[in-house]
Amino acid sequence: MYEKWRTLVTTTSPRPTTHHHQVLNIADVSTLEPRPPSFVLRFSNLTYSVRVRRWKKKYWPSLSPRTGREPAAATEVKTILNDISGEVYNGEILALLGASGSGKTTLIDALANRIEKESLKGTVTLNGELVDSRFTKAITGYVMQDDVLYPMLTVEETLTFAADFRLPRTVSRSKKMARVQALIDQLGLRNAANTIIGDEGHRGVSGGERRRVSIGVDVIHNPILLFLDEPTSGLDSTSALMVVRVLKSIAQSGSVVVMSVHQPRYRILGLLDRLIFLSGGEMVYCGSPRKLGSFCSDLGHPIPENANPVEFMLDIISELEKTSPSGIAGLVEFNKKSSTGTGDDDRMVLPLKQAVLKAGKFMSSSNFANPLWVEIIVLSKRSTINSKRTPLLFLFRLLTLLMTGFLLSTIYWQLDDSAEGIQERVGFFAFAITTTYFSSCQSLPLLLQERYIFARETAFNAYRRSSYALSHTLAILPQLFLLSLAFSTATFWAIGLAGGFPGFLFYLLTIYGSFWAGNSLVAFLSGLVPHVMVGFTVVVAVSAYFLLLSGFFIRLDRIPSYWIWFHYLSLVKYPYEAVMRSEFEDPSRCFVSAALGVVNNTTSSSACLKRGLNVLKERGITELNKWECLAVLVAWGFFYRILFYISLLLGKKNNRK
Repeated sequence: MYEKWRTLVTTTSPRPTTHHHQVLNIADVSTLEPRPPSFVLRFSNLTYSVRVRRWKKKYWPSLSPRTGREPAAATEVKTILNDISGEVYNGEILALLGASGSGKTTLIDALANRIEKESLKGTVTLNGELVDSRFTKAITGYVMQDDVLYPMLTVEETLTFAADFRLPRTVSRSKKMARVQALIDQLGLRNAANTIIGDEGHRGVSGGERRRVSIGVDVIHNPILLFLDEPTSGLDSTSALMVVRVLKSIAQSGSVVVMSVHQPRYRILGLLDRLIFLSGGEMVYCGSPRKLGSFCSDLGHPIPENANPVEFMLDIISELEKTSPSGIAGLVEFNKKSSTGTGDDDRMVLPLKQAVLKAGKFMSSSNFANPLWVEIIVLSKRSTINSKRTPLLFLFRLLTLLMTGFLLSTIYWQLDDSAEGIQERVGFFAFAITTTYFSSCQSLPLLLQERYIFARETAFNAYRRSSYALSHTLAILPQLFLLSLAFSTATFWAIGLAGGFPGFLFYLLTIYGSFWAGNSLVAFLSGLVPHVMVGFTVVVAVSAYFLLLSGFFIRLDRIPSYWIWFHYLSLVKYPYEAVMRSEFEDPSRCFVSAALGVVNNTTSSSACLKRGLNVLKERGITELNKWECLAVLVAWGFFYRILFYISLLLGKKNNRK
């Protein structure tokens, strides 16, 4: 029966392209042959448990105003994987099957070294070497269930940037491009090579093509180990079959492929070499698909003639799970006593590094394929291309600032030197500075989108976290300058601020510094918040607190001592005081005067009652001069950039605890 299915899949599969056996050797793109040595992934006695806290309902009555007692919590140990063992060779696909919650993704993570060593018991080795070294990380690919890609890049551009990250600088540009073109053919993406990935607002490739692009990103560097978390999930039968065919060709080119599958369709079974069925973290079958029929027959449940053996086996497991825990325990014991392997394998297995060298695989003493400066250039280029293809985001932000500037200009048009003019200037400065921070919120969605891509790409050392932080900074600075220039030009001259052109330049620098500090703060917060709505709430709240304690609403000497520390943390304080000093520091400028004598209805002399320095003193702006305020503001921007980098280092690393 199994041979009939394999024959069906083989006869209906398209002929491989001329690049079929030529896409996975980066050492020589002209003659890319399958690896001669064997690689074997072995895992023994894998056990993974977590502690789960459960609230005891019987304690709830004790929760009362009189006692103040809280409900007690009981901690119990839940086993996610229990004593899982098996092996898989290069050229083969190992499929992990089971119902939702059976432990498929956890086992994938365990094999891919994505579970902390302290939590996982057992061993995982590749050619006898533990899969926890930097070296094995460099020859591993992991395709997540969600296709997280830059939506405005084309298929070819996406794979090209992946090649720039994962292939070493010693590989020439022509060979990298040949590698990309060969992989496009192998993935069956030639007709979609110049189509953007797309998103909700931009039509792009289909779901199946998007999944194959995700696979291509993680195999561009020719990994020996390739792990995939449900690569056929959410795809129609045709797209799912095409994805598995691509994985089969990758395996036959010399890779070890391990993937989880929820419920493979009829024709996919013939492409699989080894199966592991899981139930509640227990392994109930491990072996060849062709032996699944005899296994079920020996179990007392023969597979009907035209039934899908995988679906039939899953039905058996489901029935046993409903019956009692002892039913699954019996199936686990029956599997241990059965002989369902693929047979004795006499392939020669060399030590890992020797096998990799013999296969022509690139080896580097560094953890990364390229130096820091190359990564920064590639990341900046990719970010720039993506930004250019989404101009509405920048244009909307620019238009919002211009409209705000126009509104402020018409409200505060040509302020005079009077008591009212002083108050109106102060209000304008506070609102203008706060506007820059609220405007910085608009970069939050893009930062969160990039965060998920960043997490996937850095999980297996595509580039350094420092490269991403630096490239993001370099890419955003020109945009921030254009926004600052537009807002400053729209407001400075119309409102009639002091200082002439030098005053305008300082005002521009202050607005630029505010955008810089605000964007750095938002970048830092993007590494902490879970999604956009929480991020917006946090940024708006923090900006409001900054304004409240900046010195605009309440003087420094009136701020309670227990809140004075927040005054000095406020990012509104320093640009606000900088522009206030620039406007009012001229000692010769008089804002409020009184007439001393009148001759023929004409004022003969007057006395100045309030100069700019008096205004600064009344507002409590006496600690720093304007350049010191600007320097502190810029320093705060760098400080939040450092925190942004630290959040990248300490943030989610896609590892289970």
